[in-house]
Amino acid sequence: MKIQAAVFRAPKAPLTIEEIEIDDPAPHEVLVRTVASGVCHSDLHYVHGLLPLKPPAILGHEPAGIVEGVGRDVTSVAPGDHVIACTSLYCGNCAQCIAGRPHLCADRAACQRAPGARPRLSQNGAPLHQFVDLAAFAEKMLLHERAVLKVENDIPLECGALLGCAVTTGVGAALNTAQVAPGSTVAVFGAGGVGLSVIQGARIAGARRIIAVDLLDNKLAMARHFGATDTVNASAGDAVREIKRISQGGVDYSFEAIGNRQVAEQCFYCLAPRGTATLVGAIPTGQKIELNAGHFFVEKRIQGCYMGSNRFRLDMPKYLDFYRQGRLNLDDMVSRRTPLKDVNEAFRAMEAGEVARTVLMFN
Repeated sequence: MKIQAAVFRAPKAPLTIEEIEIDDPAPHEVLVRTVASGVCHSDLHYVHGLLPLKPPAILGHEPAGIVEGVGRDVTSVAPGDHVIACTSLYCGNCAQCIAGRPHLCADRAACQRAPGARPRLSQNGAPLHQFVDLAAFAEKMLLHERAVLKVENDIPLECGALLGCAVTTGVGAALNTAQVAPGSTVAVFGAGGVGLSVIQGARIAGARRIIAVDLLDNKLAMARHFGATDTVNASAGDAVREIKRISQGGVDYSFEAIGNRQVAEQCFYCLAPRGTATLVGAIPTGQKIELNAGHFFVEKRIQGCYMGSNRFRLDMPKYLDFYRQGRLNLDDMVSRRTPLKDVNEAFRAMEAGEVARTVLMFN
């Protein structure tokens, strides 16, 4: 079957809209007609060459759509179902999965096609790389059934799509990874899609003070809209000093949601004693952070976070209930809706700080 997709050909080059082929579902696979796909900063890291990816490939990892076909062994969804998809694919059998950490699954290959098998995506007989086993910048997706979750039809798919990455990562970083305590103080560095989601997660957790840090005043205004109680423009001075002034000595929790090593260090230094810094952003491969060892004597901690430590099929229904209850604002996270052909413009708007999230919409 032939479909249109945005193809990654080389780092630092725009994606190109091309015709590709998509295979029929294997026994545990699901064919999904893409309705919406968020444009994430992680995709842009690969476009810029900051993270390695072998071309040609189809990017996109924040999708929602409608099931068109299923393999013979699929039982969780059926044609016509509305679904969201997530890159937190899991085998269900490895030590991480059994321990309740499916987002850290050690055997994703169990949910991929075997080497030498027909590729899910191809062009003129040559395979195309399916980015993080999703490849959502395409009119249709061919996915393992463990990558999808059925959602009720009351959820707008352009909002549900955000659960594939940004919202799940940010909200989960606050609720699952850091486990923000009620009444605590929080600083969030970066007010893009993930940072705004961290702010929402901290608000849901009951933080009494949430300090948003960014370089752009329009993004700080968005941060207030989503729950920040205070804002710091880092271009105007020492952000760490200002956070400590506002919080009267440092925050209990801090989050780096940019992917910048210098900001990661600031994230650590703005903590109060016994505070926890959580690195959510994707720092480019090979970069290192340096920390003054003396800060560890007051029991500060720093930790990583991958995909909000999510348990996809447990957490997504919970987040959707938060949305229905008005506690999680997904509607205003969608700043722009645009067709697939404008994917490169969506990247530009994201880099310029003009949007919380652009969502590609498919007819």
